[in-house]
Amino acid sequence: MGSLARVLETFFTGHGMAMATDQAERLAAGRRQRRVEAVPENLRPSVEAFADFMMHSRKRVRRAGTRPRSDATVAILRDLVRFLAGGRGKQDWALTDVHDVEAFLAGSPKARKRRLVVLGQFFRFARSRKIVLVDPSHGLTARGPSGFTGATLTLDQQRVLSRRWTTGPAVHPHEALLGMLALLHGASSREVTMLQTADLDPHARTTRLGDRPHPVPLDPASWAVLERCLAHREAQRTDSHHVMVTRQTKSDRGLVSTAYVSHVLDACGFPPRMIRCTRLLDLVNTMDPKLVAAAFGMDPEATMIYLADHVDAGRLPER
Repeated sequence: MGSLARVLETFFTGHGMAMATDQAERLAAGRRQRRVEAVPENLRPSVEAFADFMMHSRKRVRRAGTRPRSDATVAILRDLVRFLAGGRGKQDWALTDVHDVEAFLAGSPKARKRRLVVLGQFFRFARSRKIVLVDPSHGLTARGPSGFTGATLTLDQQRVLSRRWTTGPAVHPHEALLGMLALLHGASSREVTMLQTADLDPHARTTRLGDRPHPVPLDPASWAVLERCLAHREAQRTDSHHVMVTRQTKSDRGLVSTAYVSHVLDACGFPPRMIRCTRLLDLVNTMDPKLVAAAFGMDPEATMIYLADHVDAGRLPER
């Protein structure tokens, strides 16, 4: 469905002149199929059977009037299979043990609870179909480690990214904007996605980011990247108020999709969360965590997880 068809559908359904199409269902079915096809062939039949089982369960849930499960279940299984085959060298579900599951959950601490729920559902299904004899997720709890355990960028990697986004002529403006705001200002993907032209102050060179209580001053490099993104937006000839505009959103004035933002930085090789966490980790360990929380509009407890449990040798007094 093109952008014009989406606009017409929104207009007619909003005025009660037509029924909504099944565009969302067809797109969801395509995403599920692509995720299943991304699983290696030797482990794919089990994932396909579980996906069919989940679809039948969803139909029963809708008839009962309760909340159905989301399509993220297949994506989590796809990531697990890639982890088992690529990182652990295992090509059979029966070889999966509790250590493999725990290592997979440790790769994304924030999604530990959601991932554990999905893995429990799958392994219970696999055990009922005799695919595995023991549920490796049994006995694991949703509560993970209480500190920051994610990966961060080194100084050399930060320099390479900064040069890429400020001097690279072939870099897409959306990649440069999201990368620079995350690298220098700790901006999240949501803050950049919701950024509007009304939030910008060209005279003071400041911008509003998310729920932050004060405008954020932008350095010359970040402002130059922002101007490139605005020029790209003007070329779209859109009435949208958002800074990031694509061909799909220039007509309906909506936000860019989460899937689009999650893949904007694929070319640089680092996810947005990793870049943002690098900045937050540096600020919290060099400043007062309470000041960082106040500047970012966060709870004081949220910044404490980035506080390291050691002191750099250069900060200790000489004996």
